[in-house]
Amino acid sequence: MVGLAELDRLGSDLAALVPPVPDTGTVAHAQARSGARIEVAGVSHWFRVGSGALQVLDQVDLTVAPGEFVALLGPSGCGKSTLLRLVAGLEPASAGTIAQDGQPITRPDPSRIVVFQDPTLFPWRTVFDNVALGLQARGLLPAQRSRVDDALRLVGLTEFAKSFPHQLSGGMAQRVALARALVNDPQLLVLDEPLGKLDSLTRIAMQSELVKLWQRAGFSALLVTHDVEEALFLANRVMVLSDRPARIVAELKVELPYPRHRGDPQLAALRHEALRHLGLDATW
Repeated sequence: MVGLAELDRLGSDLAALVPPVPDTGTVAHAQARSGARIEVAGVSHWFRVGSGALQVLDQVDLTVAPGEFVALLGPSGCGKSTLLRLVAGLEPASAGTIAQDGQPITRPDPSRIVVFQDPTLFPWRTVFDNVALGLQARGLLPAQRSRVDDALRLVGLTEFAKSFPHQLSGGMAQRVALARALVNDPQLLVLDEPLGKLDSLTRIAMQSELVKLWQRAGFSALLVTHDVEEALFLANRVMVLSDRPARIVAELKVELPYPRHRGDPQLAALRHEALRHLGLDATW
């Protein structure tokens, strides 16, 4: 049976695979930087299925401006999460190009951090130690301990630094995952349904927290969601994708200031337009 020490070492080994975090002082340094510019040009992608191939993306063109929040909205299984993986550098696109600030994306990089639906915290480590894992694995924690404190302050969890995951609510656990991402001072936050497992009230509260976090830290954000209202509440632009193989069928610009109000008639009109592109407007 594998003990906690062995599991902890395994977690450290996995974290060590991530390239070192640049020494830029503190997480708050991100406020002085712009986010990444992402350019997706003519990207198509196939998966091997038996002796054949399944196409999941079809000639996708997408740009994320520095500091912009863009949401990808589309049917389940259409290829949204696959596009996120390509942008994150977790695998190469079958065709087309993806670049960050003019440089091809060919591998994962600490400037692009992925936050998944499941926060995947180590239950035997405190909140502080979960957030600090990557820095600790690379031997950077003694010199950059303030990064962890800054990240916890940004997500409002300073008072819970010594708590363990089982003592946290679902929303708090997801904030720990966001803090773990912010420690790396990302230029792009890649969000794969990060609020999908939360109850409806916690999800609404976390949407507002995520907006505040994005505004304070200054990173670019690319979000996948199945929730039309969530996409419109969070993003500057919402890209509506078709069924698989996914292609962009509509671009919705949400030209409303933050904080947004869910009852705003402009949001209601945009929701109806998004549902129309998804073939669901007859139910509203």
